[in-house]
Amino acid sequence: METTLYILGPLLVLIGVIGTVLPALPGAPLVFAGLLLVAWADDFQRVGLWPLVGIGVLMLVALGIDALATAYGVKKSGASGWALAGACVGLIAGLFFPPVGLLLGPFLGALGGEYWARRDWQQATRAGVGAGLGMIVGMALRVVFVFAMIGMFLIAWFWN
Repeated sequence: METTLYILGPLLVLIGVIGTVLPALPGAPLVFAGLLLVAWADDFQRVGLWPLVGIGVLMLVALGIDALATAYGVKKSGASGWALAGACVGLIAGLFFPPVGLLLGPFLGALGGEYWARRDWQQATRAGVGAGLGMIVGMALRVVFVFAMIGMFLIAWFWN
């Protein structure tokens, strides 16, 4: 059982790291689950409750960042709710056309949603750029938080 956890844990962490840049995978929760399995395999001797609580808090922040960054980018551009809805639809549609769809989907969705709402190409373009930039910033911050989770785990692991 212990060997299985030591194999499954790092595998989940690796898949989670990949999931931080691919929206189809829940990156931060997978990293947390993998780290938890490795701590469990060690009977929580090296990584105990408080480091895991800290890692869990980082995971929750990473989950919220993506949605907030995209929404902030859209709203900062002065876009309507239709642009935000379009960005979400574009993100989902973009999952079927990786990697280009993952980058262009939110932009095109926000552009289409805003144009439908206001019939103004200039404003629609601003909304699309805002959604795209928000998504890129959100992805970058997610990566930072996921690596902070891994770093916190490694510090706890080697500290004890």
